[in-house]
Amino acid sequence: MKKVLVITYYWPPSGGAGVQRWLKFVKYLRNYGWEPIIYTPENPEIPAIDKSLEKDIPEGITVLKTKVWEPYSAYKRFVGRKKEDSIKAGFLSEKKNPSLTEKISVWIRGNYFIPDARKFWIRPSIKYLLNYLNDNPVDAMVSTGPPHSMHMIALGIKQNLNIPWLADFRDPWTNIDFYDKLMLSARADRKHRRMELKVIKNADNLVTVNWNMAKEFRELGAKNVEVVTNGFDPDDFKDIKSQPSEKFEIFHIGSMNKDRNPKVFWKALRELVNEYDSFSNHLKITFIGQTDYSVFEEIEKNSLNSYVNNILYKPHDELMTETAKASILFLPLNNTTNANGITPGKLFEYLALNRPIFCIGPEDGDSAKIIHECNAGVVINFDEKDKIKIAIQKFYTDFIDGKLDEAITDSNRLNYTRKKLTYEIATLLETISDKK
Repeated sequence: MKKVLVITYYWPPSGGAGVQRWLKFVKYLRNYGWEPIIYTPENPEIPAIDKSLEKDIPEGITVLKTKVWEPYSAYKRFVGRKKEDSIKAGFLSEKKNPSLTEKISVWIRGNYFIPDARKFWIRPSIKYLLNYLNDNPVDAMVSTGPPHSMHMIALGIKQNLNIPWLADFRDPWTNIDFYDKLMLSARADRKHRRMELKVIKNADNLVTVNWNMAKEFRELGAKNVEVVTNGFDPDDFKDIKSQPSEKFEIFHIGSMNKDRNPKVFWKALRELVNEYDSFSNHLKITFIGQTDYSVFEEIEKNSLNSYVNNILYKPHDELMTETAKASILFLPLNNTTNANGITPGKLFEYLALNRPIFCIGPEDGDSAKIIHECNAGVVINFDEKDKIKIAIQKFYTDFIDGKLDEAITDSNRLNYTRKKLTYEIATLLETISDKK
């Protein structure tokens, strides 16, 4: 088999969305003639621990680990957090007004930890991997980010050994929706953009998770950009049966930050509660994952608190079993300028669960493209309260009549299985390794 080095910050037992993509590619790469070698931190700052994911690690795989120093312990002391507290990504807040120390820490993060807080792992990793690769050559390498320090490690190896390199972007870099919240100086902004440009100019291929992101990287000067979306692994769902609860249960899994808080959706629910006693009796709203304070604030404003079930975290296998009870699966997208190019990882797990998806976001965006292709639900623009209300009513009527499953037809869902998507990655690896 050919060998590929995979440089990833997230690896089991780390939980959360960041680990899923390359864990699943690694699971299936051997099927297509590639033996993966993982490089990951020994002591990362991770959002949660999920040992259930370890079952997907191929037997006998080589996993290289070195220690990483990160400033998070200092950050936690500075803002008064406990040592064991996890750090939330994407400007997800549990408090209405961040403290002055938190604002200062964001400024420091944006202006001094470039490209991110893992910057201190870049040089030691390049040194370690150059020594390893001299004795254990590989045919290609992959870096996956964020954190984008992973790409900078790969860049250092590329400049020394010229190994064919696939740079995988799960999220944008300077086009990320919270980039403007980093309070960057002009100097820091230039440094981020220089680093990003070096990566996209030196990588043999860029891979992104959706079409709008690919377009943005081409506009930045990238030449070889391919789309390999996220997906779902049928193995994770083979023992899961859709068993909707007796309630009309609206499920949201994963994080919901302030930009994803769909105010008109909560207003529409409030109106339906006021208008229909039966709707009020059946309604249940379940969050599983980290949810911004602003969401609960809006829920309280609309007097919906009594309908809410809030669960902070569940291991992935338990999460999927629980979510299979949903009447509808809720997918609010970030109401930001890059909304057209947002395709959350949960979208694909929603597809696998085979329950109707209710998406709030651009009707011509990449998420809408996938939902429509799979005939998997509805997509309504952010401020269309009346349309949102009508759509909820329709789903509720189908729920009462026992016809919710009739809304699900499908079949292009199999385009998004992890195994099929791994074949696409393996094909790209073959292409760049053959050019060497």
